[in-house]
Amino acid sequence: QVHLVESGGGLVQAGGSLRLSCAASGRTLSAYAVGWFRQAPGKGREFLAATSMSGGITYYGDSVKGRFTISRDNAKNTVYLQMNSLKPEDTAVYYCAAERLRLPTTPNDYDYWGQGTQVTVSS
Repeated sequence: QVHLVESGGGLVQAGGSLRLSCAASGRTLSAYAVGWFRQAPGKGREFLAATSMSGGITYYGDSVKGRFTISRDNAKNTVYLQMNSLKPEDTAVYYCAAERLRLPTTPNDYDYWGQGTQVTVSS
């Protein structure tokens, strides 16, 4: 199975940018579709973006379309989430997840999850 570790979170001012990384070990990440989700306190897990195994197909959630970009470097076994124009409402724990066969946008359809990285956007 694949083991995922997120990094790159932190504190940023509104309007700023962060790039999150999702690094894989155990199995090659190129065999998995990868999605990014976030969860704010008291809320459910929200879909942000997903990329197919090759990176040729991407999906975005409405709340981040035009501000966030998902990309992958299969040679580095890593998927990225570039986040621009950050808002205080983007504050949450951000997770990456992997799925072997499909490219889903719902959290229940992903089999493997990282531990999450905190993103805090100050106003």
